[in-house]
Amino acid sequence: MATTDMPMTPRVRPAHRDPNVLRWLTAYALSLIGDIVWMVALGFAAQEVAGPAQVGMVMAAGAVPRALLMLGGGVVADRLGPGKVVVGSDAVRCAIVLGIAAVLWLSSPGLWLLVAGAVLFGVVDALFMPAVGALPPRLTELDQIGRIQGLRMLVIRGSWIVGPPLGGLAMAYGGAAASLGAAGLLFALSVPLLMALRLRSLPSDDPPAVIVPQSAWGELVDGLRYIRRHRVIGPLMVSGAMSELGTNGLLSVGLMLLSRDQGWGPSGFGWIAGTFGLGQAVCAALLAVKGRVPRAGLVQNVMLVLGSAAVGTVAFMPTLSAAVGLSLLSGLLCGMCGGLAISLIQTSTEPGYLGRVTSAMSLTGVGLTPLSLPLFGAAISAWGVQPVFAVGAAFSALGAVAGLSATAVRRAELPRLPGRKDTGQPVAVPTQNPN
Repeated sequence: MATTDMPMTPRVRPAHRDPNVLRWLTAYALSLIGDIVWMVALGFAAQEVAGPAQVGMVMAAGAVPRALLMLGGGVVADRLGPGKVVVGSDAVRCAIVLGIAAVLWLSSPGLWLLVAGAVLFGVVDALFMPAVGALPPRLTELDQIGRIQGLRMLVIRGSWIVGPPLGGLAMAYGGAAASLGAAGLLFALSVPLLMALRLRSLPSDDPPAVIVPQSAWGELVDGLRYIRRHRVIGPLMVSGAMSELGTNGLLSVGLMLLSRDQGWGPSGFGWIAGTFGLGQAVCAALLAVKGRVPRAGLVQNVMLVLGSAAVGTVAFMPTLSAAVGLSLLSGLLCGMCGGLAISLIQTSTEPGYLGRVTSAMSLTGVGLTPLSLPLFGAAISAWGVQPVFAVGAAFSALGAVAGLSATAVRRAELPRLPGRKDTGQPVAVPTQNPN
């Protein structure tokens, strides 16, 4: 992977026409689809050799080390550079998956192999995710981050459309070994694309005049302190975490139980969840084309309140068609809210902290939120669907208090380079003092 001192002058090409950005998006899509196919194959492989309880154990085995080590993965990305870490970790994930596929092809190992493979994959995933998320600011100028996040959201939506059927087809025609082989091939295809990326040099890449050694733990604490003290990143992290914890359980376990209670069945759940994803995809496309939304900080928080309210109100809809329509609106609002939040955080972060900040963002959605799903199920069993939807949505909306109460967030704008025509005000590149 080449690291060059790319010029800081405005680029002629927007992100969706930049070959460097498109290489990253393609590699990211291949990795995401590989992740999904891996999970499908892992679950079915466990089902062949164990009961339902053991299947759940295998599926959760990788989530625990990923959640525990995610922040440490951010430290590694900042120390070694996200380019090196993302290539190395993706290559290791490929080796793990292909190794398990080979063993399954040649023999019939017990459950231990699947558990060990899931744990190892989770450990490496804790390195890969912060590194791949920290790459966008090194691919192009900061005024293109909004477009990149819109394109990234489109890639995520598309991966969930392609991944499950691909994994299911591979399982149907070749069993777990073939499905794991397909996942490994996807990872293998992403590695050369990641190696071909041209990463621009950021200010923190320059060697300091005086090197002050710091332990990994010290760097982790320093990163958390940086997030807490930053006037834009800190409040947005709090609001994002509250939104994830308040709504993700509603949009998975909650919608399943709502569809059951209302008599809409699995097809009803599919329509509601699908239109929510469609709304997010449409909003991602708008953000990818427009690139920059004026008064982004204020808009993000308003969208958070409205999106949370829409999600909570779905449970009170009398008909499936009304729930589907409101779900589409929820997806539009939440999609814009999430894309703007990530863009504001990444453009406000000092380059030397990008890995740690990205790992903190990933921790809530990927690490902590899945662990909260049983709590939503238990709460719905105890109090019913509608009260839990109302409380979860209210908790998510309260996250906007952290944003709206911070003057820096209300005034936050996405960057605009000199000479670009836009309706918003430019934002200076973050300084060394986050206070």
